[in-house]
Amino acid sequence: MADSRPNTGNGNSRDGSTAPPPNPSTPKASSSPQPFSLIQPSELQSKKQKRKVLRAFRSVFRAFPIITPACKFPTSPGLQTDSHISISGIRVTGTLFGYRKGKVSLSIQESPKCLPSLVIEFSLQTNVLQKELSAGMVRIALECEKRCGKEQVKLFDEPLWTMFCNGKKTGHGVKREATAEDLHVMELLKAVSMGAGVLPGNSETEGVDGELAYIRAFFDRVIGSKDCETLYMLSPDGNTGPELCIFLVRM
Repeated sequence: MADSRPNTGNGNSRDGSTAPPPNPSTPKASSSPQPFSLIQPSELQSKKQKRKVLRAFRSVFRAFPIITPACKFPTSPGLQTDSHISISGIRVTGTLFGYRKGKVSLSIQESPKCLPSLVIEFSLQTNVLQKELSAGMVRIALECEKRCGKEQVKLFDEPLWTMFCNGKKTGHGVKREATAEDLHVMELLKAVSMGAGVLPGNSETEGVDGELAYIRAFFDRVIGSKDCETLYMLSPDGNTGPELCIFLVRM
């Protein structure tokens, strides 16, 4: 005679195993980190194209005959300029950032939407630099030595610098690759062209309560020679002089 008692529905299957109930609130782990939307600088994107264009121009001009002019215009000695000196600067985006009790770093970008072309970590603390800026004009000099018997690299590719702030030696500056935290800061500031403020901390050493201070502005990059460049920070109103100058010199 069959058992007519209803099934109590205790969640057990016929084989005696218990199936765990689904938990819709459990978050799924991301398979990959969130990508950054910063783009490569145009000088890196079109490097190969520029080389091809230059080669084409050189081949065309080499085919032209050399013509010597019959007369020469007189030149004033005061107007003579060195061909290596750049008269007008190149406008770039510069960002000084760091935790208040940590070291300050300098990031140079072609534009706020580009990846950093240069990142230098200073031995100067962020709060010390803030005090210097509040007091007035700040001049930072970065010096490095020439490599004897070796091919010289670009000035921005030098790995180690001796740092001076307003004439006082303050340690060294070290070039490094942009870290994930650096790119995170640049991503947050992508819509900021000029300004200063703080960002929420994202460092294991500072903790979640640490604040990251930043100063972002346009810089005029003036190339004096292959061994000398200067970055002039432009003021927002454009009337006053630069509040910060960074000199890069290879001696």
